Amino acid sequence: MDFYEIGNKAADIVLVQSVDARDTDSAETEATRIREITGKDFCLTAFSVQDWNKELSPWKAPAVFGKEDFGEGAGDTLREILKYCVDPAKTYYIGGYSLAGLFALWAVHQTDRFAGVAAVSPSVWFPDFDTYLKDHEILCGNVYLSLGDKEERTKNPVMAEVGNRIRGAQELFRSRGISSVLEWNEGNHFKEPDLRMAKGFVHFLL
Repeated sequence: MDFYEIGNKAADIVLVQSVDARDTDSAETEATRIREITGKDFCLTAFSVQDWNKELSPWKAPAVFGKEDFGEGAGDTLREILKYCVDPAKTYYIGGYSLAGLFALWAVHQTDRFAGVAAVSPSVWFPDFDTYLKDHEILCGNVYLSLGDKEERTKNPVMAEVGNRIRGAQELFRSRGISSVLEWNEGNHFKEPDLRMAKGFVHFLL
């Protein structure tokens, strides 16, 4: 898995994110926006994902759009990422957009390495993920969730559950005493993903 670092590599704050290998420029835009808003020193470590549906899926599931099924490569991906999150003097936050947001949310149920998670427009419609959240303990104390206000207005019956699922997730986290924010953005799933992602990480830096 390729990765690249944006910002100060020696910074105490490290933002960890899986990104599409075909769209790495968005991470640069995102980092610039975070820096403009916060003025904080940080390093954004972006991990390039080649096979999105396989490498970020926690378990196998049938395709809900197109013909490509979901794999179960999230465990391998997380193990690789954790190799770069070993400095006890640093504070690590993990985040992601879409299926990478689902992966980030799943990851903080696997490890306590991350102080917070920014799950931005996450694919929480993923089959059985709502049950997974109920049955497992989250291992970080700060959760940022966001969704576009048009994302649940889709003809796909599985993906249309995203609104109910993300509301349910926030209620679940709050009931367990976890600091949780749910922010609604204007537009559908594809509107300004880099800026939405920046807002998610900014939540932890201010």
